[in-house]
Amino acid sequence: MEQEQLKQQLIAWRHHLHANPESAFEEVKTAQFIAEKLEAMGIEVHRNIGQTGLVGVLRCGDGQGVIAIRADIDAIQLTEQSELSYRSGTTERMHGCGHDGHTCIALGAAQLLLQRQNFNGTVCFVFQPAEEPGYGARAMMNDGLIERFAIEEIYGLHNMPGMKAGTIATRVGGIMASEDNFIIRIIGQGAHAARPHMAKDPLVIAAEIILALQTIVSRNVDPNVPAVISCTELHTDGIRNAIPTHVEIKGDTRSYSADVQILLEERMRTISEAICAMHGAQCEFSYTHEFAPTVNWQQCVDVAVNAAVNVVGAERVEGSVAQMMISEDFGAFLQKIPGCFVFLGNGDASDPQGNMPLHNACYDFNDEILLTGAEYFAEIVRTRLSQ
Repeated sequence: MEQEQLKQQLIAWRHHLHANPESAFEEVKTAQFIAEKLEAMGIEVHRNIGQTGLVGVLRCGDGQGVIAIRADIDAIQLTEQSELSYRSGTTERMHGCGHDGHTCIALGAAQLLLQRQNFNGTVCFVFQPAEEPGYGARAMMNDGLIERFAIEEIYGLHNMPGMKAGTIATRVGGIMASEDNFIIRIIGQGAHAARPHMAKDPLVIAAEIILALQTIVSRNVDPNVPAVISCTELHTDGIRNAIPTHVEIKGDTRSYSADVQILLEERMRTISEAICAMHGAQCEFSYTHEFAPTVNWQQCVDVAVNAAVNVVGAERVEGSVAQMMISEDFGAFLQKIPGCFVFLGNGDASDPQGNMPLHNACYDFNDEILLTGAEYFAEIVRTRLSQ
């Protein structure tokens, strides 16, 4: 298949997926679509790994090495507001993070490798569900993904608005942060809004807690160590003329090390409980670990950078990109086996559409980078499983 023909095929596939999004563990039709394309290529398909996940296996030669190419397949729970001809046909479901593009990049790499047969070993195309909530990687590993397919290394990518289209960036070590979620429940005493002296006002308590939490990063975490605490939701059972009894604060934290995660949790708990006690209110504090940090392995970064240079040229590759505080479920794989994650530029300020932020209701994946991503993955396999 010629390059232009493959490109047009990938675009058509992506537009189909974009118009038919499914969110975490709903990806039944998406998985069926992927399986049909792989089987039409003659690639062996294994279904229902991590519920709606699947793996395509392609072997070439007699090499014993096994590496994985991973693509996430779920959409986000957002109603699309674009005017695209292939816009989402489902309310509150949208490919607003580009997983439709990632899926087609992996399918494109499979097509290229099948045509070229220029590697010696086995490549597993891992199509992972439920990346957005951070459950899919663990679900697939709990179903024996790594052991069943004897995967030795894993490689992934994510499109990145703000980066020039088709550029590739990565780094050794932490590239994306962990995400921990917290809930702080305050039980005060409600009262009439005109009689505040009879209340133990949980809104005032919540305000003090929210402000106090911001001192943790500025005064307890080493300034050279990345950390973020964000309070993102505030819920009460009050009404306009009634001080509530219950207030709930929700949010998340981002960091790169287990020590910082422990510090954040301990300080947040102490501050929340102490401020509540000071006002005679009760506190219920919950803190959960959702995403592991994405920490690239040195030897795999070397492979990824070399492959990227071979595909797009040295001037379009950044091997020491700055860390980002966003999170990615791919980090869970890297806790088990070596691997590398890269960013693929979706478009910078010169391209208003490609520069549209992720998770924006008008976001769209840049079709011009589909073939670049496919060639990058194919080059990873060629160089890592050299004949």
